[in-house]
Amino acid sequence: MRRSGLTGALVGAAALALTGCGAGADEEAVVEETSAAAGAGVGSTATLQDAEGGDVGTVSFSEVSAGTEVVAEVQGLEPGFYGLHVHGTGLCEPDSAAPDDPGSTGAFLSAGGHLGGDEAEHPQHAGDLPSLYVTEGGLGHLTTVTDRFAVQDLADDDGSAVMIHSGPDNYANIPERYAPDGPDEVTLGTGDAGSRLACGVVE
Repeated sequence: MRRSGLTGALVGAAALALTGCGAGADEEAVVEETSAAAGAGVGSTATLQDAEGGDVGTVSFSEVSAGTEVVAEVQGLEPGFYGLHVHGTGLCEPDSAAPDDPGSTGAFLSAGGHLGGDEAEHPQHAGDLPSLYVTEGGLGHLTTVTDRFAVQDLADDDGSAVMIHSGPDNYANIPERYAPDGPDEVTLGTGDAGSRLACGVVE
């Protein structure tokens, strides 16, 4: 037999009332601490825009037990796979210079390189994520968990940004029969994911 919503609400209210009546100062402190901890993993969000200022979608970050959950929702893109990375500078300027190379300009170069890019090569950067697949209807959804960065790492002094690249990410997985000397510098930098298609500052 199903319990009605009203009955469930009354039972819940009664339980809260009984707990409140019997709670001492120590128990109240425990309740307050638990509530504060529950809000600690709310996380951050980036709103993605293309170089013309059109909305492309959002990417959210939240703390989970295994690390950081990343959820991307995009629309209006051509079908196919796209490289998805977190970049190390929270600036998404459509026509801008790269922080480490002022002579090089282009879409969203202001966001710098991949998060953790100074300590590793692709695909071992902290900001390297699985590729995003967009359907024939122009919609893309990705949910993944990474332990390479925490939500708080995205809010350092210069911030961070999420980048969708124009092509798929090969993760520097170049078979030796194609490249006997191994992946070149471009492949080890970005996974040959192409130009920067959309960018969003992590807020």
